[in-house]
Amino acid sequence: MSSAITGWEHPDPLQRADDGLNCHHDGQGGKKARQAGSSSSSQPTYSVLDVPPWYLCILLGIQHFLTALGGLVAVPLILAKDLCLQHDPLTQSYLISTIFFVSGLCTLLQVFLGVRLPILQGGTFAFVAPSLAMLSLPAWKCPEWTFNASLVNTSSPEFTEEWQKRIRELQGAIMVASCVQMLVGFSGLIGFLMRFIGPLTIAPTISLVALPLFDSAGSNAGVHWGIAAMTIFLIVLFSQYLKNVAVPVPVCGGKKCHTSKFYLFQVFPVLLALCLSWLLCFVLTVTNALPTAPTAYGHLARTDTKGNVLSQAPWFRFPYPGQWGLPTISLAGVFGIIAGVISSMVESVGDYYACARLVGAPPPPRHAVNRGIGIEGLGCLLAGAWGTGNGTTSYSENVGALGITRVGSRMVMVAAGCLLLVMGVFGKIGAAFATIPTPVIGGMFLVMFGVITAVGISNLQYVDMNSSRNLFIFGFSIYCGLAIPSWVNNNAEKLQTGILQLDQVIQVLLTTGMFVGGFLGFFLDNTIPGSLEERGLLVWNQMQEDSEETAKALEVYRLPCGIGTKVCTSSCTQYLPFWPRLGAGSRERGRNLLARLFQDPSGARGKGASETKL
Repeated sequence: MSSAITGWEHPDPLQRADDGLNCHHDGQGGKKARQAGSSSSSQPTYSVLDVPPWYLCILLGIQHFLTALGGLVAVPLILAKDLCLQHDPLTQSYLISTIFFVSGLCTLLQVFLGVRLPILQGGTFAFVAPSLAMLSLPAWKCPEWTFNASLVNTSSPEFTEEWQKRIRELQGAIMVASCVQMLVGFSGLIGFLMRFIGPLTIAPTISLVALPLFDSAGSNAGVHWGIAAMTIFLIVLFSQYLKNVAVPVPVCGGKKCHTSKFYLFQVFPVLLALCLSWLLCFVLTVTNALPTAPTAYGHLARTDTKGNVLSQAPWFRFPYPGQWGLPTISLAGVFGIIAGVISSMVESVGDYYACARLVGAPPPPRHAVNRGIGIEGLGCLLAGAWGTGNGTTSYSENVGALGITRVGSRMVMVAAGCLLLVMGVFGKIGAAFATIPTPVIGGMFLVMFGVITAVGISNLQYVDMNSSRNLFIFGFSIYCGLAIPSWVNNNAEKLQTGILQLDQVIQVLLTTGMFVGGFLGFFLDNTIPGSLEERGLLVWNQMQEDSEETAKALEVYRLPCGIGTKVCTSSCTQYLPFWPRLGAGSRERGRNLLARLFQDPSGARGKGASETKL
């Protein structure tokens, strides 16, 4: 999802009558009162280095969890059918709990050791398309009997092996591909690649992450179009029409209680829509308004079709690496997931700059970007080892939530990461989300996938769309990204080379729409003549130039516990692309000192000042 759903345009969702949020704590916990009118509305209430009160950290951490909830739950539910798990909601709940746990772990790693900005990590849709392409190979297609609920015995060893061998194949591919991401990040290659990857590469890549999934979303929604349509209506109503409607809520602070205005619909549109649609399905189930026959239209909209999941799920279940067995590796899966890794990296770099802008931090320097991408690769490695069936990436919707709350403190994201860890261990939570009626999921998917497609297209705002060159590149890339995978899926036998592994690699890559579209966009954009301004690369280059090693940047993006500044300060470490530059703050202070030394009291530079060099 993106800001179009979370609605982060509004300046402040929580307006207190006494402007209590206009005070914030510094790193020692002391308050710094902001003078009225002295700061612009764009300044965060809590900056990235501030430490809000513990209760505010917990509340805002819960909000970040709920903001990411739709994307976190959606990934396992999309993969369920191709993993042969469409009739096993208990195992689906285990996957949901596992992705909660790993997302919390990766969030803490990113905040403490990665780019060090308050960005939540979670499952990525960029891995979904290549995963589905790999699982559609003849060797991994689900047997016919797994589609018939009456023939599936979820506790039988035969069924367990059917789905576990598929997820082990995904695990191996994700773990190998994550090593490529770590190499690109920690070696500093991401900066080199970004010189050639512009909006005309990013737009078709991200758009084609969601466009090919229309069939999955339509199938789920088609179980009962009435319920799906109501879910869509509620999400649109809350996120677009009611986003500026404030709901008064009582707040007690100290000995005095007062009323605050909370923009409830703007902050939780998806959660509210899911709960109301879920409640309607429950009422229709209790009153038997929905059919009880398993083959009847609308039966899967009943809430009792998965009701036994909550009773079967354990209260506590601790996910662990290798819980589904030893991962396996195939060449086709690895190449497919690498295509998803490239898309994920490009999107994450954009999230870093957007997040820094929203939390009042300087643009991230190269070492912070390199470290962030490397830690995301480590997160994907952990996700593969734990067996989520997916990787991890930075969540754009949570970057948008920072614009809502105006709270950019790292400690809030630490609270969100800890909350995800707890939710991953609490087994009943995952089981509850696994019981969401199918048409409700379908309605949510239709909205989410539509917004993801629009987010991809929005990258074109940086290029000259009056240029026939750019129109051709984007249109051709998108169209081929849809047409070629469709043809390959229907004519796979015409691409046989006689080498099984090569055939599988070709089929996975050519049936992954975002790889086809992204590759064509990259190739055409870098070979067809065009100016940097016409291609939209001036904006990318400007962001890189703004990422200077200033004292403020060193303070925000340095490693914790004095690593690189007080300990591990060997001169050898300064050559590591992901290591903070020790002399950045000194150079900035030196420049400021020289500026003062070579100015006379009137403000003019002294004689000879221009000839003096540091």
